Amino acid sequence: MYNTVAAKKIAFLGWAFKKDTNDTRESAAIYVANDLINEQAQIAVYDPKVSQAKALADLDYLESRTKEANAKQLQSFASPYDACHGAHAIAVLTEWDEFKTYDWQKIYDGMQKPAFVFDGRNLLHRVEMEAIGFVYQGIGS
Repeated sequence: MYNTVAAKKIAFLGWAFKKDTNDTRESAAIYVANDLINEQAQIAVYDPKVSQAKALADLDYLESRTKEANAKQLQSFASPYDACHGAHAIAVLTEWDEFKTYDWQKIYDGMQKPAFVFDGRNLLHRVEMEAIGFVYQGIGS
């Protein structure tokens, strides 16, 4: 992302440890968000079962910064389209099945360009995402 995420909006699709649960214990999203906030990124979260209060409590537990600083850098959304609107990048961090069914063209159209997708669950189809115009990076196995 051109060597910096400072002041960039990063949309997280998923905060829970795994799909179909609101369990956030040891979720990768907590640590990814913490590192990105340390770099001054703005985090926009959509998870169908995890509230903003829970996401903030997870960050606050790390004691990396004040509760007020966490609240300033992280916001949850009721809609994935709202979370992704204006984002510079999307990080897929939970393998919710619904993520595969989104109107990815609509999401792409509402994002900053170039629009990055970092798929931490290899849930999406690289060829389809790249055909839309995303800079796609699958992470892990």
